[in-house]
Amino acid sequence: MSLPRRPISAEGHRKLTEQIDHMIRTERPSVIREIETAIGHGDLSENAEYTYAKEKQALIETRIRDLQARLAACEIIDVANRPETDRIIFGCSVKIEDLETGDQKVYKLLGQDEADLSQGVISVTSPLGRALIGKEVSDVIEVKAPNGIREYEILQIC
Repeated sequence: MSLPRRPISAEGHRKLTEQIDHMIRTERPSVIREIETAIGHGDLSENAEYTYAKEKQALIETRIRDLQARLAACEIIDVANRPETDRIIFGCSVKIEDLETGDQKVYKLLGQDEADLSQGVISVTSPLGRALIGKEVSDVIEVKAPNGIREYEILQIC
């Protein structure tokens, strides 16, 4: 069974690859040294440093496997050369207005591995991202939020 493809920008793919490389080249050898040092302290049954280092190693190995699986499922979408369109597509930035509060926000739509709300980047698979894809300026969308249905008007596609 193959995993569903995960859209990602070339920049996001590069960052994910760098993260894996850092884990393999830096974090893994560091924890191995910690384990070797802890073993040198003697009795492993009462060695908290050894126990901690082994737990840390397990977390690092799990993280590496997770990142590798995510990377293997990625499909790079070229956002630099995306076609001119009046519709919202992967890689677009969108200015929307909350019709209840009047708040205006700009979001960039990228893959779930790149989403960072503090930077204004949302995933195309998020409820808001799914509602925005394919829409045009002046369209009104409804998004189910924890506190009910929210309506947004699309003001601009960048």
